[in-house]
Amino acid sequence: MKFNTFGRTATVRTVLLAGAAALVVPTAAAAQDADEDAVEEADDVPTGNVIVVTATKREQTLQETPVAVSVTSAETIERAQIRDVADLATVVPSLRFSQLQSAFATSYSIRGFGTDGNNIGLEPSVAMFVDGVYRSRAIAQISDLPDIQRVEVLRGPQSTLFGKNASAGVISIVTKEPQFDFGGMVEASYGNFNAFVTKGYVTGPVTDSVAFSIGGGYNRRDGYITNGLTGDELNNRDRWFTRGQLLFDNGGPLRARIIADYDKINESCCGVVNVLPSAATGAVLAVGGQVNDFRNNPDGDVVFTDVDPVNRIKNYGISGQLDYEIGALQLTSITAYRQTKLSADQDVDFTSAALATGANIGQADIDTFTQELRIASDFDGPVNFLLGGYYFDERVDTFDQIVYGEDFRNYANILLQAATGGTQNVNTLEATLTALNPGQNYIGRFWQAGQGFFNNIVQDNEAYSFFGNVDFEFVDGLVLTLGANYTKDKKQIATDSFTTDVFSTVDLVASGNTAIFATAFPAQVGSAFGLGRPATAAEIGAFLANPATAPIIGQIQQGVQAFADANDTNPAVNPLLGLQSLQFLPPFQNCPNAVESCSTNDDDWSWNVRLAYEVSPSVNVYASWATGYKAPSFNLSRDSRPVPADFAALQAQGLAVTNLRPGTRFANAENSEVFEVGIKTNWDRASANLTVFRQTIKDFQANTFTGSAFILSNAGEQETFGVEFDGQFRASEELTLNMAMTYLDPKYNSYVASPLGDLSGTAVVGIPKLSAVFGAQYDREINSAGDRIILRSDFSYQSPVQISRGLLGFIDVDPATGERDYTRAFAAARPYRREVNELSASLTYAFDMGLELSVWGRNLLDDRDITTIFDSVAQDESISGYPNQPRTYGVGARFRF
Repeated sequence: MKFNTFGRTATVRTVLLAGAAALVVPTAAAAQDADEDAVEEADDVPTGNVIVVTATKREQTLQETPVAVSVTSAETIERAQIRDVADLATVVPSLRFSQLQSAFATSYSIRGFGTDGNNIGLEPSVAMFVDGVYRSRAIAQISDLPDIQRVEVLRGPQSTLFGKNASAGVISIVTKEPQFDFGGMVEASYGNFNAFVTKGYVTGPVTDSVAFSIGGGYNRRDGYITNGLTGDELNNRDRWFTRGQLLFDNGGPLRARIIADYDKINESCCGVVNVLPSAATGAVLAVGGQVNDFRNNPDGDVVFTDVDPVNRIKNYGISGQLDYEIGALQLTSITAYRQTKLSADQDVDFTSAALATGANIGQADIDTFTQELRIASDFDGPVNFLLGGYYFDERVDTFDQIVYGEDFRNYANILLQAATGGTQNVNTLEATLTALNPGQNYIGRFWQAGQGFFNNIVQDNEAYSFFGNVDFEFVDGLVLTLGANYTKDKKQIATDSFTTDVFSTVDLVASGNTAIFATAFPAQVGSAFGLGRPATAAEIGAFLANPATAPIIGQIQQGVQAFADANDTNPAVNPLLGLQSLQFLPPFQNCPNAVESCSTNDDDWSWNVRLAYEVSPSVNVYASWATGYKAPSFNLSRDSRPVPADFAALQAQGLAVTNLRPGTRFANAENSEVFEVGIKTNWDRASANLTVFRQTIKDFQANTFTGSAFILSNAGEQETFGVEFDGQFRASEELTLNMAMTYLDPKYNSYVASPLGDLSGTAVVGIPKLSAVFGAQYDREINSAGDRIILRSDFSYQSPVQISRGLLGFIDVDPATGERDYTRAFAAARPYRREVNELSASLTYAFDMGLELSVWGRNLLDDRDITTIFDSVAQDESISGYPNQPRTYGVGARFRF
């Protein structure tokens, strides 16, 4: 096992890259299990790209589709032991997957563009569709893949056909339709970590015109991370799904398909390791807590937590698709209702000390209704079109909380003493603030167990769009496509949030004002009357009672109060301001309110222009320009605070809650644009596709974790120049070699107001320059009975990349001017880099009668890394991270009938 976070890479990398041509898998563009009808219609076309895709919402072969699309077939999914979309990223180099502190914090990115899934208010920039039905959050499809026919990954903006949230791309999962011939499949697999996976489906006729299919699966595995406190295992698998379909097809113009599905996840995810302790970590140890020792045992896969993380997810829905042919026209209607339910808990501080528990998403319900109508032509003439409309209605109801544990008061006391140089402890601070705030009694009330922050937000989202594409074939083989989409999107949120953290409700500015006055006034009186010391209360009373000295006292009082008012926000004068960092859970400004409507009403046009030319039956070229749109988003996390202008208005009207600071309540819409040229080739023994593009996203919705909440911001403009290549070579009847590579050069053209200062002109970190997949499949008949041996292997590589640009907890702030210095923030993140060298393989013996026996392994090199780092919660200048999955292997059996 090797963790390469600190630059230690797999020792066999050079050998593997040198021999890449011998270590390849069938990649998406080389799918082999084409629809039988499509193959019959294209017998004269070489096999490399003969697969029907619906990337343009029309059925075309991959060779004919003038779109940057990767297609992964059912065979690839089976042979490579791809269980879910996370595994899919290992065979599609332009696709990346990440999962952070919970299953909900799942996100996908294409060409380096993708939305952080850690905020339930953010819909993804990479849209997910299953059988034409939109899944509004990544979590709605993280379970095992059902009875798959293929998975299409569309790269670049797809908003003209796929709507408001496809600004970076689309993942489209297409499942198998019910068949009128009885058949099915059942499979089971067992592997290390006590992993057991089984799934299957059966299909057949109900009547001459109605067919059915029903499938299901179960996936369980022990965790690969151990909780050193309890011995429990984290990062396990425990999920199952079922899916049923009915198909009506009597050969007439009407065709109908109804799909119902249900999946459930109940897992302990995700383990967090401490990769760099700090002095604050020492406070954790001082109250009896523990953290892992990553420096001396990076491969231990041990964490310490007093609360095992819990993720409970339910996804279910029903959809109906109607297709009706009227001559050369086809009408299509897709109606769907879906619901996602989430319940989660986790140890907020990620230590074994009983400091705080809760979840960034404690509970969430997402109810979604969608309706799509479209009409497409199939004329023999030079003009064809596709026109449609789409309606989206969704309600999100989310609740989260943080609750202090039994150790938090002692922990805060240690931090307090460190912050005050030992002059204050929790008891003296309570007494001091009680004295400074008449009518309040803070004795014994700060940082008590059970205090916390409770956050409930409801969001309603309604959107509709009208879209269309028109194809003009000027001469044979030369097609101009013009596309457009108009989208109207409305959102409204309502919040009901409050804090019971008593110390976080104390106004340290007002308290400091009183403290400044209480110190300065007696001193000034004593000086004015030549006492050589501060005046006592009795002396001040006597001066006030004397008509001759009372006016002087009044003047001193006014002067001292003016000084206090002018300096109560100056840390050099008001010592209490240094304790604001210990106000962990300040109050929340609920909305709507007199200043904030907490609603958006936005619209946008997206466009697409593409020119495609069939140079020969084996060579197609195209050039395109397209734009994409993602609607404005609200920050539904604990850091959802008024933007600066609204904050100022709330303060001016005296409506701001205590300790309110300006923040990031919402982010503006993001708009993407891509210029792309591509060539697709397909010959008898080889095929190759090449795409060159320049893609930008303006106002990218960036979500940054602060250590306790999230900052939602718009990155001014992010640009990526890229090259994508995939190719296949049939070396013999038995051996097929494949390669797919993606080169990306991402940078911020403009990002002035990032949480880490002005990042304009800098490279975007976390995105590898080079991603590649090399693979091979050897499929040979070994006897007269028709039995076969199938050997396949794939190697996924990502070049070294810095994981994070900087860490917010290391920013230095000048107490007098408020000026920020990001030098240490950048330096703290610089050592943490990631490089991926993942080798997988399988060997299958396939009997002609339908039984297959396999042995398989994923990440056979046990290539380990830290996928993400962040500021440890409530531990200043400590760093935490998420380790990737270790080597897995097993045996399996599959039977087709």
